[in-house]
Amino acid sequence: MKVFAVNGSPRHHGNTSIMLDWCLDELKKEGIETETFQLGGEPVAGCKACMACFKTEELKCAQKDIINTIIPKVVQADALILGSPVYFADLTPELKAFIDRVGYVCISHAYPLRRKPGAAVVVARRAGMIHAYDSINHFFGIMQMLTVGSRYWNLGVAREAGAVKEDQEAEDTMRILGANMAWLLKKISS
Repeated sequence: MKVFAVNGSPRHHGNTSIMLDWCLDELKKEGIETETFQLGGEPVAGCKACMACFKTEELKCAQKDIINTIIPKVVQADALILGSPVYFADLTPELKAFIDRVGYVCISHAYPLRRKPGAAVVVARRAGMIHAYDSINHFFGIMQMLTVGSRYWNLGVAREAGAVKEDQEAEDTMRILGANMAWLLKKISS
């Protein structure tokens, strides 16, 4: 089993990365393979709604960038985790482009993410977390995925890089999220 995580933060080792690592550590303890893709900071264009993905048999977007490298990894994984810091009460533009473009490609090819577990991970200085969390979970719903939660929303509070380490509730929430995802993956595969 494999979980593919996408870090939508342009900070490679920032708070979103720390939160993803807490969650992925629990999956690794359960013998589940993980991979993290650093999307934030990459030059990623938004969806053009050209509908070219509906006219091809390939799982690809007509735009030629990193998204086409990610799509096979997302489809082949057994579960998906999307992480983002909050930018103006929503996702980073890179993660939004990922959702729109991967979403269209998947819709155009019979929903290959259907019934796979998905989890949102969001961190913010103060506000906007629920909106960003909902945006990611809406993607999972449209893809017909199973949304995995923790004992609270999968959120952390921090501003400066590394400050989320002071949010013990965020760490506990991420670790429970990882354990819950591992449990669900094992149930699905049995």
